[in-house]
Amino acid sequence: MQVLRRALANPTSHLFIEPWFARRLSKQKKLVARCASSIAQPSTSRSTFLRWSLGGIVCVSTLTAAVSYAPSVHAEAPTEGGSQAQPSFLRLDDVRKHGRNAEEKWITKGNKVYNITDWIPGHPGGEVILRAVGGPVDQYWNIFTIHKKQEVYDILDSFYIGEVDPRDLVDGKVPVEHVDDPFKNDPERDDRLIVHSDRPFNAETPGDGLNPFITPDGLFYVRQHMWVPEVDEARHKIVIELADGEEKEYTLDDIKRKFREITVTATLQCSGNRRKHMTEEARSTNGLQWEGGAISNAEWTGIRLRDLLKDAGVQIDDLPEDIKHVQFVGAEAYGASIPVDKAVDKLGDVLLAYKMNDKPLALDHGYPLRLVVPGNVAARSVKWLNRIRMSDEESPSQWQRRDYKCFGPNVSSNPDWDSAPAIQETPVQSAITSLRDVSAHSPQDSKLLQVYGLEEDSIAVEGYSFAGGGRKIIRVDISADDGRNWHQAELLPNQTKGAKAWAWTRWRWVLPRSQAGRCFVVKAVDEAYNTQPAEYEANYNFRGNLTSSWHRVGYRAKPV
Repeated sequence: MQVLRRALANPTSHLFIEPWFARRLSKQKKLVARCASSIAQPSTSRSTFLRWSLGGIVCVSTLTAAVSYAPSVHAEAPTEGGSQAQPSFLRLDDVRKHGRNAEEKWITKGNKVYNITDWIPGHPGGEVILRAVGGPVDQYWNIFTIHKKQEVYDILDSFYIGEVDPRDLVDGKVPVEHVDDPFKNDPERDDRLIVHSDRPFNAETPGDGLNPFITPDGLFYVRQHMWVPEVDEARHKIVIELADGEEKEYTLDDIKRKFREITVTATLQCSGNRRKHMTEEARSTNGLQWEGGAISNAEWTGIRLRDLLKDAGVQIDDLPEDIKHVQFVGAEAYGASIPVDKAVDKLGDVLLAYKMNDKPLALDHGYPLRLVVPGNVAARSVKWLNRIRMSDEESPSQWQRRDYKCFGPNVSSNPDWDSAPAIQETPVQSAITSLRDVSAHSPQDSKLLQVYGLEEDSIAVEGYSFAGGGRKIIRVDISADDGRNWHQAELLPNQTKGAKAWAWTRWRWVLPRSQAGRCFVVKAVDEAYNTQPAEYEANYNFRGNLTSSWHRVGYRAKPV
């Protein structure tokens, strides 16, 4: 109750309270309906009836108290920590006693102490906040910069209980040894990855890692929004929340034992892949400046999501009208959703995967269990999956409602976020990953030249092409003179598994060096005859998402 009153006291706090309130209200309304219908069912057990009844009572009492309180709120709230004229001083030892397992949960922010017990059920980031209880929240706020707004400080201020005792401060601050490092359990990474940020870790696949059809172990690109969470395979569970509020729980052993295992070859691509190219060719963009390596390909093994949902009681062949989306949450609180039609499609190949290239998932890629949504932007393939929710709306997370969207070239960095849909399928894409001289005097190179009927020094150009939605690549056009003359590259054969073309298509073109100009250009065409735009400006968006214009690579012949 206190969390609603404190949130209602600030009219700008809707971003944080609405997702929780909507979910709670929806769930409780359904419990009320089930309670009412159960009265007419003699078979309803007493315990079930009581659970549904109490849920309805909680809902009604919560709404009544919240509404009755609303008229008395003040329009203005004080700034952070300003509500106590004479603060109480609290020892850090006392703060630590109010950690994850305590009845009341405290945090520090700067030198101030807050009792956030009542706010935890309403925290939009889920239980990730429990990592900070009993200690400082500062590092987490540096990661989740969405917190750095006055309305959030106002909400936090309502939980203020005192100041850290000066005896526990070092140079006026909470000492470093008392700051929990959320990244301390991150795994070691391959030194060949091209790192864009360390904390959280984000790195793209190097050029030589993009050449094989299956991306080598350790070189699959890494996209983290936070840290790698601590997980225990033996205790890891998946909770499925049905539309009526009922929950079904599965262990990892249940998933491996009860359902048919399948393998799908699928490429995952970050929505920001090639963002740097848009920045260089058009205008500045927000976000990590990926080049062409935020994409990789693997064989994923696990079970079909549709099979699990069916077992949990979802009528996958006759979906209720109020189920439009399937929401997913990871152990580190990352959230996303996909349309329910994709989730239950027989040909959609959406997986709960526990293997990658016939090995257990690596920590960076979702061990012990992750979602894989072939053909969709990788942001929907939630890692460390622990909750699935059937819903009439998209995930309320910022990664669904804000980050992964595209706007027109004229839209600045403060758009109407609700005016654009979340990215799901990705457009047709291609890039050059290797451009090398081939010598007619080299025994190894001469074998390649013989394949193409060439006897002179040449150039071998290779790369990838990919289209979302399972659309097959039918052609790759390549030019050695910046687009004045075009040729068709060879589409390299591959062995894929899955109902559709979920994996990238590798391609190659070998030409005499004498025919090369100063700039190679590539573009791909998918089976729907979608192709890549020539320029970047027309497709510019301030987030730099879905960059897919022609890829250009300069060339200068080596002296003979």
